[in-house]
Amino acid sequence: MERIPELYKYKHISFDLWLTLIRSNPEFKNKRNLLFKNYFGINKPIDEVALLIRKFDVLTNTINEKVGKNFDTYEIYYLIMDAFGIDIDSYERKHLDEFYSLNEALLLEYKPILLSDKIPDFLKSLHEAGITMNILSNTAFIKGHSLRKIIAHYELDRYFTFQAYSDETGFSKPGTEMYQYAYDKILEISDIAKQDILHVGDNMISDYDGALRFGFKAHLIINNQLNELNLQPV
Repeated sequence: MERIPELYKYKHISFDLWLTLIRSNPEFKNKRNLLFKNYFGINKPIDEVALLIRKFDVLTNTINEKVGKNFDTYEIYYLIMDAFGIDIDSYERKHLDEFYSLNEALLLEYKPILLSDKIPDFLKSLHEAGITMNILSNTAFIKGHSLRKIIAHYELDRYFTFQAYSDETGFSKPGTEMYQYAYDKILEISDIAKQDILHVGDNMISDYDGALRFGFKAHLIINNQLNELNLQPV
């Protein structure tokens, strides 16, 4: 496993999102858990609500990694409600749409934080060097259209040729279909060989093993540290 990839030798770089470019705002999940408890009338302590939400977050992500598909956000909501004994027939699509809107408002109030304040200049440097880039991210409670708003807020969208999220593609990393989707989009830009593409992420299974299995090069972010990527612009 290479520790410091020579980034500028690649023609295209694919980035994971969570814990690669951004991390959660420390206040967001607590606010989200309380919103979930209140909106769906869960008569349980907030700590218990938080634990069950975390359980299904991890479980559905693990299943997605194993089967290569994508649990819809609303499917996860229903699983959590059922686990608390809530009659899911009492909540229709319009209720989940309303809840998601409230959840997105919280997300935009307590925005995810850049993993490093050097990231904008780092991406700008890669872009100016003629390297094309994309985001390739699995999703769960937060949909791709919401994450695009976060990327736009930090004015990073100008550097990415495309952003691909599992709730939109229907596939999840490390599945071949997710990487194939990205590669097809890359080929729309230019005829780039797989070995000239680097995928960067923090998950050994999804980002490192999955990318290598598909034929991309890969770099693993360790302990949420981007320093080893050498973020200083050239």
